[in-house]
Amino acid sequence: MAVKEILLYPDPLLKTVCAPIATLDAEVDALLQDLIDTMVDSGHSVGVAAPQIGAPRRAVVVDVSKSKLGRDNNHGLLVMVNPEILEKDGEETMREGCMSVPDYTGNVTRAENILVQFLDRDGSDRVIRASGFEAVAIQHELDHLDGQLFLDRVSNLKTDVFRRKK
Repeated sequence: MAVKEILLYPDPLLKTVCAPIATLDAEVDALLQDLIDTMVDSGHSVGVAAPQIGAPRRAVVVDVSKSKLGRDNNHGLLVMVNPEILEKDGEETMREGCMSVPDYTGNVTRAENILVQFLDRDGSDRVIRASGFEAVAIQHELDHLDGQLFLDRVSNLKTDVFRRKK
């Protein structure tokens, strides 16, 4: 459909808890396509959440298959409506970035393995296990649905946040 502009921190919409999606209609399908188009167009993104493009709804897309960190362990393009993490285990700290916070990255500790349930684009209920970088990317995008940025998860803003090299 369209490549959308990414909202930048401190836009208040990024701190909004998003509403569940009740029905998968043409409007929701268009939103999902906008998320895919926006992620692909960036050339480097592995995920985008609906609030990042101005839609406070519970939808994200994730695809780590083209990233060197996720190339060997992924489910390809995941289109997730009303996603919910059912289980978490393990722990790993990774450097994260975000299109809504383009000038900074940060060290964030997240679950290494997750079990996540969601509706796919066709409305089918899916449950998948994700690990490593894909699990981290999913958790990062799901945080957006609850009004959280990676900056909210760093242990220490002085030692765990880094200015991106230009």
